[in-house]
Amino acid sequence: MAWYCYILKCADRTFYTGITNDIKRRIDEHNHDNKLSSKYVRVRRPVKLVYLERIDSKNQALKRENEIKDWNRDKKIQLIHCYGADFTERK
Repeated sequence: MAWYCYILKCADRTFYTGITNDIKRRIDEHNHDNKLSSKYVRVRRPVKLVYLERIDSKNQALKRENEIKDWNRDKKIQLIHCYGADFTERK
């Protein structure tokens, strides 16, 4: 089973990084389900997928998630740009 590490851009321009084995379902949960969405995302809706990386195992996905979470905002933006997402930083 494939796993995915993803980055969401929240309505307040912050980023949320997570993992899942069903990206479509997970984004729907983040945007619409108060029981299954993360607490962080619930108050920052709507969210938009800006980065997605397919990974072969849950363990590797968790490692990648933690790696990305340790990065500063600028490094995450560089990753998002390399991915090709339409992301504009507004101050």
